[in-house]
Amino acid sequence: MTNHHHSVLYTGMTTNLIERVGQHREGRVTGFTSKYNCVKLVYLKQYSTVYDAINEEKRIKGGSRLRKHKLIESINLYWVDLWPLVYEGR
Repeated sequence: MTNHHHSVLYTGMTTNLIERVGQHREGRVTGFTSKYNCVKLVYLKQYSTVYDAINEEKRIKGGSRLRKHKLIESINLYWVDLWPLVYEGR
């Protein structure tokens, strides 16, 4: 997730994307995302196991900002907010 200016990136993992992104967007989660207004979903990937998802989250968090930008742009070149697509497709 990111803010409207794309100046901050947040990486997280959840087993319920609709609920968790909704919490971030509505400011119901205190901490990093609310402090930096990370309300825009720009990247997501589904994994078959929680173990795989956690490992990928750690890998992404350990990467450089440039690497994160490339990852986002591999599926979302213009950093469009994916939330409407996810929410409508629930």
